[in-house]
Amino acid sequence: MNEMIFKRNALLANKVIAGLRSRNMSGYYAESREDALKQALELIPTGASVTMGGCMSAREIGLVDELKNGDYNFIDRDAEADKRAAMLKAYDADVYIASANAMTEDGVLVNIDGNANRVSAIAQGPKKVIFIVGMNKVCSDTDGAMKRARNVAAPINAQRFGLNTPCAKTGSCMDCKSPDTICCQFLITRYSKHGDRIHVILVNDDLGF
Repeated sequence: MNEMIFKRNALLANKVIAGLRSRNMSGYYAESREDALKQALELIPTGASVTMGGCMSAREIGLVDELKNGDYNFIDRDAEADKRAAMLKAYDADVYIASANAMTEDGVLVNIDGNANRVSAIAQGPKKVIFIVGMNKVCSDTDGAMKRARNVAAPINAQRFGLNTPCAKTGSCMDCKSPDTICCQFLITRYSKHGDRIHVILVNDDLGF
């Protein structure tokens, strides 16, 4: 990575972490994917029950492989015949792994969901939520974060899942009511009511969508 981008990301991460702290959330800065993986594992107790939504960022840093092969009770919804039952287990899990579709420089997290299993688990249920967030997802304010979630993350995910939505065809949000829409629920996390529940690992890399 370009040295100036590296320096900018480190400085911006300090601002984001301060914002998270003011919102009763914990923030960490990882200079590489390897550092992000190490930080995530430090936050997950041995033997903990762990699950996640469709978090590409966690896969990209190698966290999913570690959870599958390590001393954890990893609830892998993709390996379960009854995916709804697997999703429901998330609400009583020790740790939930997630990312954000976007977040702001002052620590607000923005997520959009189709089935609501991910945003509902983030909002309430699991004892601890760990976000893996690439610095590419940090936006100046909530309006910018919402625009990123709707015009970058949502179209790419719609294309990834082969959905028949206007954004999958145009590449930007059309504010549709398509039966295939994945923009059903919007979650803005601006404060954590419970301390030591939400942990955000900022990664000096482009991760996810």
